[in-house]
Amino acid sequence: MFLFIFDKVVNNMLSDIERKVLRVIGNYSAGRRRTPSVDELCVKTGQSRGGIMTVLDVLASEEYIEWQRSEPDKIEVLEAWERKATGR
Repeated sequence: MFLFIFDKVVNNMLSDIERKVLRVIGNYSAGRRRTPSVDELCVKTGQSRGGIMTVLDVLASEEYIEWQRSEPDKIEVLEAWERKATGR
């Protein structure tokens, strides 16, 4: 657990599921001119609602999206693709 947290801080990299959700949101919004709902993200990723909510929390804290748990289906994309790693 510590290694994962340390690696994330040093490299500022997203996990596979975080990257996948970010790509789904970016591609979905580009094609449909709206962001997907939490339920749509669950279907497209195979994740539970709680899992998606956790991923959205991370993406918001890393400033890839603007999102609040109080309005779960309101997602604003700030950056649709993962930033390049700065370490190693």
